[in-house]
Amino acid sequence: MPGAELLATASAVVQLAHRRQARVIVNDRADIARLAGADGVHVGQEDLAPAAVRAIVGDSSMVGLSTHTTEQVDRAIREPVSYVAVGPVFGTATKATGYERVGLERVREAARRATVRGLPLVAIGGITLENAASVLDAGAESVAIISDLLSTGDPEARVRAYLERFSR
Repeated sequence: MPGAELLATASAVVQLAHRRQARVIVNDRADIARLAGADGVHVGQEDLAPAAVRAIVGDSSMVGLSTHTTEQVDRAIREPVSYVAVGPVFGTATKATGYERVGLERVREAARRATVRGLPLVAIGGITLENAASVLDAGAESVAIISDLLSTGDPEARVRAYLERFSR
């Protein structure tokens, strides 16, 4: 999406989300996150380094970093990040990362390493309503879900199903 269109879309999403006390994290684009008033930005291994992102969005914004290997987790926890993401936990067709699924054991290890530094771990990739509990049980503080929210054709109902299952 062209930058101006992305900014307009992100700004509209931020306004709607903030009315409902929801947070918005923009993927990859620290500039758009800052200009749109988003709550943070999430970057990958090939994007701006977290220190550069932090310089753009400031200290009060959330900054997340995707990791796929133990070495990347170890580097991430030394960066100025708010959380560390690990994945893809399971197979996913949403985004080609160039990495194979990491599995629950890598989630366990990443959670152990991140919590030593006081950082929450977010798990992403192939997570569904049916397997999300196993990911949380492995140590992830939260899960990022994309495809499964659209799997039934009714994303609102799917979100409600997650909320019902995990608010207990």
